[in-house]
Amino acid sequence: MTVRFEKIEREPAYRQVSKAIEKKILSRILRPGDSLPSEAELAQQFGLNRSTIREGLRQLETGGLINRRQGSKKFFVHCPSPNDVAAGVSRAMHLNEVTFAEVWQAMMILEPECARLVAEKADKNGLAKLGEVIDRLATQGDDFAQAVDQAVEFFRLLAELTGNRVLVLTQAPLCHLLRPSLVLMVEKVPQARQRIKHAQGKILEACSGRRMEEAQDWMRKHIVDFKRGYMLAGIELDQIIDAG
Repeated sequence: MTVRFEKIEREPAYRQVSKAIEKKILSRILRPGDSLPSEAELAQQFGLNRSTIREGLRQLETGGLINRRQGSKKFFVHCPSPNDVAAGVSRAMHLNEVTFAEVWQAMMILEPECARLVAEKADKNGLAKLGEVIDRLATQGDDFAQAVDQAVEFFRLLAELTGNRVLVLTQAPLCHLLRPSLVLMVEKVPQARQRIKHAQGKILEACSGRRMEEAQDWMRKHIVDFKRGYMLAGIELDQIIDAG
């Protein structure tokens, strides 16, 4: 019997560098705000040339784990923000050809629970901020992009007010992915902005009164209404979401 073996591929040195540093970051030996050694120091520690170290650091910077501060040549450990995560995950969703229907299904699961948690806490300061967002939505005139930014900000702030960072990081990519199509929908469906304001106002009222089930119900209605708006705007739900 003939036995065959696959070739062993050696990992490039710069990837080994980035993985070694990443391991220190993820194990919290290096924490957000900590500075990394200089390129020269890292080259000496790893026993590699500086160009290899530089490429390894570039990978970490692209991944959002390190960054440079203004006026500094050093790299610092960076904790990716929800916006950083949103951009990366939404790109991955686009490459995986995610459809509007799939995002809508995810929002139907996620957003009502966010509304329930916010109603349970009923933080007065946070709810006041939600009210300000709704008020700004009504003052955008014909600036459809700004109107959508306020509608999306409502969802972002609602997730933040749950106090659950997993929900925040999960919700952010969905809004990031949908924003371009939401602008198109609001532009094509004249009643969309008023319906968004009405639904978000009802969600706020329910949260302020700690009526958790009502907050959930209104959020479900709100997400269903987005689906109707897309259909009226001629956006097919089984369509792959464009990168925008």
